[in-house]
This record gives sequence, structure tokens and C-alpha cells, in this order.
Amino acid sequence: MSDMLKELEAQARSLSPEERARLAELLLESLLDAPIAEIERAWEREIEERAAAYERGELPTFSAESVFAEARRLAR
Repeated sequence: MSDMLKELEAQARSLSPEERARLAELLLESLLDAPIAEIERAWEREIEERAAAYERGELPTFSAESVFAEARRLAR
């Protein structure tokens, strides 16, 4: 292990658990073809678009009763 890596490890261990988790996410993202943050942003845009379409009345809605009835029917 290089001296730089040892130093980085020591610094990382001094971080809070939340900071270490975020650092781990960032490091993993750097190894992926499509960064997690980019995927998350795409999902956020999708959610916003769907919510806006719902608010404009462009999406069909279903009662909870009908959704659960269909789920029970499909589970049989």
C-alpha cells in the first residue's frame, strides 16, 4: 500500500460514519460507467415529470380499493 493511500485511509477513518458513507459512494461512482448521481438526477426528473402530469390531470388514477383488489386477484 502506498504512503498516499495509507494517509488517505487514516484521514477517512477520522470522518463521521455519514461522511465515510458519502465518501464510499463517491469512490464507487468514480468506478461506474454511469455515475449514481446521474442516475439519481434522471429519476428525480422522472418523478417531477410524473407528478406534474398528475397535477395537470393527465394521468389516470385508481382507488386504493381497486388497486388492492387487482393485487389480490393477481396473487392467486
